[in-house]
Amino acid sequence: MLQFTAKINAPDYAPRDKHPVIFQTFDRLRSEEVLELINDHDPRPLHYQFMIERPDQFTWEYLQEGPEIWRVAIGKK
Repeated sequence: MLQFTAKINAPDYAPRDKHPVIFQTFDRLRSEEVLELINDHDPRPLHYQFMIERPDQFTWEYLQEGPEIWRVAIGKK
């Protein structure tokens, strides 16, 4: 079972703040730590942004895939 270092419930944030908060939280993680992201839609665009902005620095694992809640474990390599 995964141990989460941080947890973000994305719907709690204004749209313009979501990705910055997620990246700031990710950047504070140490190697092997994991962030749990909870969202009300598939965060696929965020995944693409991670691939561009943090290549080879993260892992991405869907824990729950809708239809109402998506949960993703984002780990720091």
